[in-house]
Amino acid sequence: MVILIAIAKPLGTYMAQVYESKPCGLDRAVGWLERLLYKASGVDPRQEMGWKTYAYAAVLFNVIGLLAVYVILRLQHLLPCNPQGLGAVSPDLAFDTAVSFATNTNWQSYGGETTMSYFSQMVALTVQNFVSAATGMAVLVAFIRG
Repeated sequence: MVILIAIAKPLGTYMAQVYESKPCGLDRAVGWLERLLYKASGVDPRQEMGWKTYAYAAVLFNVIGLLAVYVILRLQHLLPCNPQGLGAVSPDLAFDTAVSFATNTNWQSYGGETTMSYFSQMVALTVQNFVSAATGMAVLVAFIRG
Protein backbone atom coordinates (compact mmCIF):
# COMPACT_ATOMS: atom_id res chain seq x y z
CA MET A 1 0.00 0.00 0.00
CA VAL A 2 2.86 2.36 0.84
CA ILE A 3 4.48 1.74 -2.56
CA LEU A 4 1.20 2.40 -4.39
CA ILE A 5 0.69 5.66 -2.50
CA ALA A 6 4.30 6.67 -3.16
CA ILE A 7 4.09 6.15 -6.94
CA ALA A 8 0.59 7.61 -7.40
CA LYS A 9 1.71 11.23 -7.90
CA PRO A 10 4.69 10.56 -10.25
CA LEU A 11 2.71 8.02 -12.28
CA GLY A 12 -0.27 10.37 -12.52
CA THR A 13 1.98 13.21 -13.66
CA TYR A 14 3.63 10.97 -16.25
CA MET A 15 0.26 9.76 -17.59
CA ALA A 16 -1.06 13.33 -17.81
CA GLN A 17 2.01 14.37 -19.84
CA VAL A 18 1.61 11.41 -22.19
CA TYR A 19 -2.13 12.00 -22.65
CA GLU A 20 -1.54 15.69 -23.39
CA SER A 21 1.31 14.89 -25.85
CA LYS A 22 3.83 16.76 -23.72
CA PRO A 23 7.44 15.66 -23.42
CA CYS A 24 8.13 13.17 -20.67
CA GLY A 25 11.19 11.45 -19.24
CA LEU A 26 10.98 8.42 -21.51
CA ASP A 27 11.02 10.28 -24.83
CA ARG A 28 14.74 9.79 -25.35
CA ALA A 29 14.71 6.15 -24.32
CA VAL A 30 11.70 4.90 -26.31
CA GLY A 31 10.91 7.77 -28.68
CA TRP A 32 12.56 5.88 -31.55
CA LEU A 33 10.25 2.92 -30.94
CA GLU A 34 7.18 5.15 -30.90
CA ARG A 35 8.21 6.78 -34.19
CA LEU A 36 8.83 3.34 -35.72
CA LEU A 37 5.39 2.11 -34.67
CA TYR A 38 3.76 5.26 -36.04
CA LYS A 39 5.55 4.85 -39.35
CA ALA A 40 4.78 1.13 -39.60
CA SER A 41 1.08 1.70 -38.91
CA GLY A 42 0.78 4.76 -41.17
CA VAL A 43 -0.08 7.16 -38.34
CA ASP A 44 0.78 10.85 -38.50
CA PRO A 45 1.22 11.86 -34.83
CA ARG A 46 0.70 15.54 -35.69
CA GLN A 47 -2.79 14.92 -37.07
CA GLU A 48 -5.73 14.82 -34.65
CA MET A 49 -8.44 12.19 -35.10
CA GLY A 50 -12.07 13.21 -35.20
CA TRP A 51 -14.56 11.40 -32.99
CA LYS A 52 -15.84 9.22 -35.84
CA THR A 53 -12.36 8.03 -36.77
CA TYR A 54 -11.51 7.44 -33.12
CA ALA A 55 -14.72 5.48 -32.51
CA TYR A 56 -14.15 3.40 -35.65
CA ALA A 57 -10.57 2.61 -34.61
CA ALA A 58 -11.60 1.64 -31.07
CA VAL A 59 -14.43 -0.62 -32.25
CA LEU A 60 -12.29 -2.19 -34.99
CA PHE A 61 -9.45 -2.83 -32.54
CA ASN A 62 -11.83 -4.56 -30.10
CA VAL A 63 -13.50 -6.62 -32.82
CA ILE A 64 -10.12 -7.83 -34.08
CA GLY A 65 -9.15 -8.76 -30.51
CA LEU A 66 -12.44 -10.58 -30.00
CA LEU A 67 -11.98 -12.56 -33.23
CA ALA A 68 -8.36 -13.39 -32.35
CA VAL A 69 -9.37 -14.79 -28.96
CA TYR A 70 -12.20 -16.78 -30.54
CA VAL A 71 -9.92 -18.29 -33.19
CA ILE A 72 -7.20 -19.16 -30.65
CA LEU A 73 -9.71 -20.88 -28.38
CA ARG A 74 -11.25 -22.82 -31.26
CA LEU A 75 -7.84 -23.91 -32.57
CA GLN A 76 -6.03 -24.45 -29.26
CA HIS A 77 -5.70 -28.18 -29.94
CA LEU A 78 -3.48 -27.32 -32.93
CA LEU A 79 -1.42 -24.62 -31.19
CA PRO A 80 1.75 -24.99 -29.09
CA CYS A 81 1.97 -25.03 -25.27
CA ASN A 82 -0.77 -27.59 -24.83
CA PRO A 83 0.94 -30.39 -22.86
CA GLN A 84 -2.38 -31.72 -21.54
CA GLY A 85 -3.64 -32.18 -25.10
CA LEU A 86 -6.78 -30.16 -24.45
CA GLY A 87 -9.25 -30.09 -27.32
CA ALA A 88 -10.83 -27.10 -29.00
CA VAL A 89 -13.14 -24.99 -26.89
CA SER A 90 -16.78 -25.34 -27.99
CA PRO A 91 -18.05 -22.58 -30.29
CA ASP A 92 -20.48 -21.10 -27.77
CA LEU A 93 -17.98 -21.11 -24.89
CA ALA A 94 -15.24 -19.67 -27.13
CA PHE A 95 -17.57 -16.86 -28.27
CA ASP A 96 -18.81 -16.15 -24.75
CA THR A 97 -15.25 -16.05 -23.41
CA ALA A 98 -14.00 -13.88 -26.27
CA VAL A 99 -16.82 -11.38 -25.78
CA SER A 100 -16.37 -11.27 -22.01
CA PHE A 101 -12.63 -10.63 -22.29
CA ALA A 102 -13.06 -8.08 -25.10
CA THR A 103 -15.57 -6.14 -22.99
CA ASN A 104 -13.36 -6.50 -19.89
CA THR A 105 -16.08 -8.26 -17.90
CA ASN A 106 -14.00 -11.46 -17.81
CA TRP A 107 -16.91 -13.73 -16.96
CA GLN A 108 -15.70 -17.32 -16.93
CA SER A 109 -17.81 -20.45 -17.00
CA TYR A 110 -15.02 -22.99 -17.23
CA GLY A 111 -12.15 -24.38 -15.19
CA GLY A 112 -9.12 -22.57 -16.60
CA GLU A 113 -6.51 -25.33 -16.38
CA THR A 114 -8.93 -28.06 -17.51
CA THR A 115 -10.34 -26.14 -20.49
CA MET A 116 -7.73 -23.65 -21.72
CA SER A 117 -4.22 -24.53 -22.85
CA TYR A 118 -1.25 -22.55 -21.62
CA PHE A 119 -1.08 -20.83 -25.01
CA SER A 120 -4.75 -19.84 -24.86
CA GLN A 121 -4.36 -18.48 -21.37
CA MET A 122 -1.13 -16.58 -22.13
CA VAL A 123 -1.71 -15.28 -25.63
CA ALA A 124 -5.47 -14.91 -25.81
CA LEU A 125 -6.81 -14.23 -22.33
CA THR A 126 -3.89 -12.43 -20.67
CA VAL A 127 -3.25 -10.17 -23.66
CA GLN A 128 -6.95 -9.41 -24.06
CA ASN A 129 -7.17 -8.69 -20.33
CA PHE A 130 -4.59 -5.93 -20.81
CA VAL A 131 -5.71 -4.48 -24.14
CA SER A 132 -9.39 -4.29 -23.23
CA ALA A 133 -8.56 -2.25 -20.13
CA ALA A 134 -6.06 -0.14 -22.09
CA THR A 135 -8.69 0.54 -24.76
CA GLY A 136 -11.09 1.63 -22.05
CA MET A 137 -8.47 4.04 -20.69
CA ALA A 138 -7.79 5.42 -24.17
CA VAL A 139 -11.50 5.99 -24.80
CA LEU A 140 -11.84 7.68 -21.40
CA VAL A 141 -8.92 10.01 -22.15
CA ALA A 142 -10.41 10.86 -25.55
CA PHE A 143 -13.76 11.55 -23.88
CA ILE A 144 -12.12 13.83 -21.30
CA ARG A 145 -10.07 15.65 -23.95
CA GLY A 146 -13.24 16.14 -26.03
